[in-house]
Amino acid sequence: MAAGENGSKSRGGGARKVYNALRTEILTLVLEPGELLDEARIGERFGLSRSPVREALIRLSSEGLVTTLPNKSTQVAPLQIEDFPQYLDALDLLQRAVTRLAAKQRRDADLVIIKSAQGAFEDALGRRDALAMIEANRDFHVAIGEAARNRYLADSYARILDEGRRILRIYFRSYGDAVHPEFADEHPRIIAAIEARDEDLAERLAHAHARQMGERFLQYLRSRHTADISVAGGVDAV
Repeated sequence: MAAGENGSKSRGGGARKVYNALRTEILTLVLEPGELLDEARIGERFGLSRSPVREALIRLSSEGLVTTLPNKSTQVAPLQIEDFPQYLDALDLLQRAVTRLAAKQRRDADLVIIKSAQGAFEDALGRRDALAMIEANRDFHVAIGEAARNRYLADSYARILDEGRRILRIYFRSYGDAVHPEFADEHPRIIAAIEARDEDLAERLAHAHARQMGERFLQYLRSRHTADISVAGGVDAV
């Protein structure tokens, strides 16, 4: 192998390492929306030159996870809460389509993968591990997308699920990562509908699942967390 080829592979591996690490940190809010990303510091962190760092940032930009500012600096993509209704519409449509198709097209091997992801989800619930729950939830729905046997739908669904991980992280963090057991109740019903090849029921359950997630998040956005706090003598002093 030529020296140039070896160096190219090394840079490619470094770029993947940076990409995977930053992507996880962005999606789990370790890196906050709007946070500036310094190429030099990232390079120092991973012991890499700027070239693989830039390659990783370009890939993250193509997925909408980072943005380039007019001064050429890079930041974690802000969360556009005003776009959340559009996000919910897209999630709902894709979730209904892939879940219905999964009920029609699924194979026995698909059910094994779906149920395994659900097992990981329930384990995370039992440990009250919000990050693991969010990851397992994503894997559960991605497995359903794969069972639909439509690559274009599955890829689009996986991407929108990834975008939703930041929304779920905000929601659970706002409650101190207290994960409620009812989040697990909807998945087994979806599995049963897919296993029974009941396309209509699978679509209805997928629609309800997306709608409930949206309603929970919107309820959080409407909530007030300071109404009962006394400030400088409390509201009675006014």
